[in-house]
Amino acid sequence: MASPSENNSSHDENPVPGVGVCSWSLRPTGLGHLIDSLQESGIDAIQLALTPLIQNPGHWTDSFTRLADSGITVLSGMVETVGEDYSSLETIQLTGGLLPDATWPDTLARLLRVADVAAEGSLELVTLHAGFIPHDSGDPRREVVLERLDKVASAFAQRGLRIALETGQETAATLLDALAEPGMAEIGVNFDPANMILYGMGDPVEGLELLSERVLQVHVKDALPAEVPGVWGTEVPVGSGAVDWQAFFAALARLPRHVNLLVEREAGERRAEDISTAMNFLEATFFSDGNTN
Repeated sequence: MASPSENNSSHDENPVPGVGVCSWSLRPTGLGHLIDSLQESGIDAIQLALTPLIQNPGHWTDSFTRLADSGITVLSGMVETVGEDYSSLETIQLTGGLLPDATWPDTLARLLRVADVAAEGSLELVTLHAGFIPHDSGDPRREVVLERLDKVASAFAQRGLRIALETGQETAATLLDALAEPGMAEIGVNFDPANMILYGMGDPVEGLELLSERVLQVHVKDALPAEVPGVWGTEVPVGSGAVDWQAFFAALARLPRHVNLLVEREAGERRAEDISTAMNFLEATFFSDGNTN
């Protein structure tokens, strides 16, 4: 199910948001496997993980052409930074995003290659994790992250692309404050309500409302909070977690633009079933309630 459009700048220009799935949720071994999985599930729109296209080009030859020929729309791209370790909250804080000096040169090289691939595929948006942005304006690490973000955003802009930052690794208030800094004007937000819960970074509905002017895309994912602070929460199928979907969809409908909705499932061994559940949940709740008017 998908209703993609060419422009997300306003409700009038994009009357119905595109709906799809994050390609990595299907754990494809190559392009053929991805296409087969999508066709089996009846899904015809995706956010495409772009790193495999540069790391394993033999398995992803002519991706955009073959996806289009198969009737599949690529709504956006995603790239992860080098060396990310999600074993724990502590390890991802140390290794994630643009801040680690040890991986920054390789991360920048990867991002520039991905920007070229995304431009060749005529994409408009690529999402990534910036890493943990310090809230304290006096923290020297904050300046480092923002300088590197400016460099990345400028490189993508030169290729006609925008980047959007995944939520979760800092509070919505910290992210909004960072995006108000010079050089951040064209950087958007990929809002993931489950990440806010998984990282323990605040209420997803309040976060969406606070970041509403910068949200360019939403991940449809659900989670339960950790029982002990400082450890991961638990990702669960959409509709069975702590996200208040009724309030979230109401806030989503109030955004200044319609944004594409991408189902993401990164846990569990019933990915296809859980993705189908999420798609059906969207159809039965968000769309049936007239939120796309």
